Amino acid sequence: MRNDSRLSRMLHVLLHMARHEGPMTSDEIARMLGTNAVVVRRTMAGLRDSGYVRSEKGHGGGWVIQADLETVSLLDVHRAVGGPRLFTIGSEHPNAKCAVERVVNQALESALQEAEAMLVARLKTVSLAELARRFDENCRSTF
Repeated sequence: MRNDSRLSRMLHVLLHMARHEGPMTSDEIARMLGTNAVVVRRTMAGLRDSGYVRSEKGHGGGWVIQADLETVSLLDVHRAVGGPRLFTIGSEHPNAKCAVERVVNQALESALQEAEAMLVARLKTVSLAELARRFDENCRSTF
């Protein structure tokens, strides 16, 4: 998974897990995401290492949330799944020899840094619990 899709996919998984009775297997999660179980296990490992989920082995095992959803922010999840940068756009030639390209790169990099700082600040303020509440509200209003 690309870094930019990893966050949204893992938030999707975590919210399903929060409303699912019992563990979810890597195969179940992989089917939900349209990927394979190896990719799921590799990505979930970051969440496990950060203490947000745990894996239970054996028959009836799988992945289970173990963190308090109120204390885990979207930024925490982003960092846990290995997302060093929020934006993957940028210069193809960061050490350009052309002076025009260097000026353009500097302008874009500055704008991206500002945008990323604003997004990081916002992601820090949104908890998994808030997303779960929004999900619950959407479900209630739909039915």
